[in-house]
Order: sequence, then structure tokens, then C-alpha cells
Amino acid sequence: MTLMTHAHRAPSGISGPAIAVAGRTDHTEQRMWAVVLAACAGQFLVVLDVSVVNTALPSMRGDLGLSSAGLQWVVNAYSIVLAGFMLLGGRAGDLYGRKRMFLVGLGVFTVASLAGGLAQEGWQLLAARAGQGLGAAVLAPSTLTLLTSAVPEGPARARAIATWTAVGAGGGAAGGLVGGVLTETLSWRWTLLINVPVGAAVVALGAWWLTESRAGEHRRLDLPGAVLVTAGLATLAYGIVQTEQDGWTAPATLLPLLAGPALLGAFVAVEARTRTPLMPLKLFRMRAVSAANAAMFSCGAAMFCMWYFMTLYAQNVLHYSPLAAGLALMPSSLAVVLGSKLAPRLMRVAGARHVAVLGVLVSAAGFGWQSTMEAHGSYLTAIMLPGIVMMAGGGLAGTPLASLATSGAAPGDAGLVSGLINTSRVMGGAFGLAVLATVAAARTGGSTTPEALTAGYALAFRTGTGILLGGVLMMLLWLPKDRVRHA
Repeated sequence: MTLMTHAHRAPSGISGPAIAVAGRTDHTEQRMWAVVLAACAGQFLVVLDVSVVNTALPSMRGDLGLSSAGLQWVVNAYSIVLAGFMLLGGRAGDLYGRKRMFLVGLGVFTVASLAGGLAQEGWQLLAARAGQGLGAAVLAPSTLTLLTSAVPEGPARARAIATWTAVGAGGGAAGGLVGGVLTETLSWRWTLLINVPVGAAVVALGAWWLTESRAGEHRRLDLPGAVLVTAGLATLAYGIVQTEQDGWTAPATLLPLLAGPALLGAFVAVEARTRTPLMPLKLFRMRAVSAANAAMFSCGAAMFCMWYFMTLYAQNVLHYSPLAAGLALMPSSLAVVLGSKLAPRLMRVAGARHVAVLGVLVSAAGFGWQSTMEAHGSYLTAIMLPGIVMMAGGGLAGTPLASLATSGAAPGDAGLVSGLINTSRVMGGAFGLAVLATVAAARTGGSTTPEALTAGYALAFRTGTGILLGGVLMMLLWLPKDRVRHA
């Protein structure tokens, strides 16, 4: 009331206190959207670096003398560490503060990017990619929690989350193009070095604008669980890769093939006994959670590899430049976004379970089409159209699977279950890349002719088709039926 009286008496129609209130409001809104900007920038970097190196892989191989197995570890070193430590990163943010973990994660990610860009040996690049994965695992969970804590519920938060989601999708879609532009105009090193100025700027912005928040829970970190699951997955993937080089019976193959499952078994044992598990096993007693995570793992195992093999096919067989390869995959990247946007509308009509099955079937059809690739294929039928079908199906399947996974959990576990579905997707992709790259290398037999390489890539896509069809069967038998709501 006093403010209104003063405002009425002021000659200009606006009082000093009113100006102060307006100033505080403007400042608060500026701070809020600065938080959104920082969170979205962090998320963009995390997603971008999953795929930005793909178009640079041939250049990396020529410069650092990487083997075929080494190339896939450029991708897997990042994704395995990211998947293995992502849940731990989310828990660390709850305990030690989201702002602190955001800055720590982004700092580690930026320093590792610098180390990777300056690498002179293959092992240095792989170590840097693992460091990037660790930083991203700490950074990624904090981006959304910081955003939701800064923006009040209502239309503003809905717009902020939509922006965050679109930026994440844009990072994945832009990875191939950004990598191609940087590799061709500068060097493959800039696919990593570009993170340094961006990361440093976001760290400065975050340190100035972000406010600290934490869950207030006094719970310890399950570091043994994170180490065991990451080491188990990495060891098993290494063993699979070694089968192509040393055979199934060589000690260099048998030891990691046996040690990997043993480490994963130890992880399950630790999770069953610890008071604060990284991955509470009780959640998997719910059919929707366990089935959706298994389906997401199988989908990730095939779809994650699409970008890897399509990039190698475009450059090694069709002799596209890095920039041309990045541009060639843009329609596929846009198809993911289109499928993701279409999924919620179809879910209202057909239900999440049916849309998930439809999406995986569409993707399997695209994988089958891609497996007919030839050494002298045309862009339209060898890259663009099958790529669109594969990725449109992937976009259709992702949203309903995430919805099914979270629908079976208690409200207090929704955040954890969301983290699990993302972890399952990335872990499936890392494991699938190890398997499919080994399949392709075995078929190629060490030859580098376009015909031999094409045969190897085609067999990888046929194997991916089988994985997806197996996933469809699993979903039909295991996913719970949902009630269809007609709009």
C-alpha cells in the first residue's frame, strides 16, 4: 500500500522505491537467465563431445598412428567413463553443492580437452578423453538441477527446461558438422581445443552468477560402486576388442573377458550391501524400470554406433572430406529431433509401449537398409535416406522408454530413475561399439580396400539390425502394457 501511495505522489509517476523493486526484479531475472545460459552451455558441451570427434577419427589415426581398435577407444574412453560415473556425479552434487560440482566438472572437462588437443601419442589422447568423460559425469547432472532450482515453477521453468532439452539435442545433432568444420578448416585437435575457451567462459559465468544449492542429505558417496561398474564395463569391452587381434583363447583375451564380468558381479554385490548404493537394486524389481532400462541398453548398443560407422564409411570409402561427412549426416541428426517431437503426440494416441516398439522397428528397418551399402553407393540411398529412417526411429523410441522407466518409480526416485535410463543408453552404446567394431574388423580382415571396408561396415549394420529386433521381442514380452488415453 505504501508503495502505491508513493508511486502516485511522484511527479514522474514512478517512485524511488518502485524503481528499486523494478531494479531488483530485473536483476533477479537477469541472474535467472544467466543460470539457464550456463546450464545449457554445460549440457551442450557434454553432448557435443560424444559425437564431435567422429568426423576427426581418420585424421587422428593418420596423425597419431592409432589402430582400428584405438579409434573406437577415442569414442569409448569418453562414453564408458561418462556412463560409469554419471550417477556418482549426481549424488556428489546433492552432497557437496550443485554449483561446486558444476564448476569442478567443467574445470576437469576443460583441462582434459586441452590435454587431448595437445596430445602427441595415442595413449595421451585416450587418457584425455577419459578425463573428459569424468568431468562430464560430474558436470552433466548439475546442469538440470541448477536450472530447476533457479527458475520458479510455472511457464518460465517450462521454457527453461525446453531450452535445455533443445540445446542437448542440438549438441548431438551438431557434433558431426562442428567436427567436420573444425577438422577441415583448422585441425582435428580443434575438435577438443574448442572446448577450452568456451569452458573457461562458462566457468567464469558460473562462478559469478550461480548460487549454491544442495539436497541437504548426509549420505556418503558410493565411490567403490562407480569404480567397479566403470572398470568392469571397460575391461569387458577391451576383451571383446582383443578377440579380433589375438583370438578367443589367447590369455590377452581371456583375462579381460573373465575379469570384466567378475568386476560387474562385484559391483552388484557392493550395491546389494551398501547403505547408500549408487544404483539401488530394489528399483529393478519394478517391471517397468527393469524392462525399459534393458530396452534402452539394447537400443543404445546399436544406435550409438550408427554415427561411428557412417562417418568412417563416408570418409574411408566414399572419400568425403570431414566437412562433407558432417554435412552428409545432418539430415539424420535432424531426424532424431523430429522423431523426439513426434513421440509425445503418438503416445497420447497409441500408448508409450506401442510407440517404443514402433520406433525400434523403424530404426531396425533403417539398419537393414544401411546394411545393403556398396563401395560406390550414392549419397541419397547409401547415407541420407537410411540414416533418416534409423535416427527417426531412435527419436521415436527414446521418449516412451524414458516415460515407461519413470512411470514405475516412486516420486522420490524419479530423478534417480531418469539417471539410470541415461546411464543404460550410454553404457549400451559403449558396449555395442566394442562388439560391432570387432565384428566389422573381423570381416574386413585387415584390408583397407573400399570393398573390404564396406563389407565390414555392412556386417556391423546387419548385426545391429539383429540387436534391435531382439530388443523388439524383449519389449513385447517384458514391457508392461499401458492404458491408452485418447486425446
